[in-house]
Amino acid sequence: MDESQFLLLIKEHQGIIYKICQLYRDVKEDREDLFQEITFQLWKSRQTFKSDSKISTWVYRIALNTAIAAFRKKRHAVEYLPHLPDFPEETPNDDMVLRQERLFAALKQLNDSDKAIVTLYLEDLSYQQIADIIGISETYVGVKLNRIKAKIQKIIF
Repeated sequence: MDESQFLLLIKEHQGIIYKICQLYRDVKEDREDLFQEITFQLWKSRQTFKSDSKISTWVYRIALNTAIAAFRKKRHAVEYLPHLPDFPEETPNDDMVLRQERLFAALKQLNDSDKAIVTLYLEDLSYQQIADIIGISETYVGVKLNRIKAKIQKIIF
């Protein structure tokens, strides 16, 4: 995968990366740093991508692992990769944005593995796809999602 193909991949899957950044970072600058770190990790591992899974599954796995690992260790400098899209600006406050903010606030209170599972679920991935990305059984995905939904309801209501 050359640089132009990689930049196209980032452009096509930037929504995935933005959502992970939004979930794992509170401050815009930290979200931008995480976006850069995820992009860097994708670049480093681009040659290891095997076509036996969807590219979006690979992007999710790298993004989630990077977000969780970066969250646990101290901040460090990341090499800047040029020509990446700008992180989207905050949207105006309307009812949908307020509901989304409440949901994100609740999701941020979950542990890392629960955050990852619910993020993938909210992306409409199948239980099997979530299981492949996270590395658990499809049945356990269903069990975990039921428990997570109960936790979120307690937090929000």
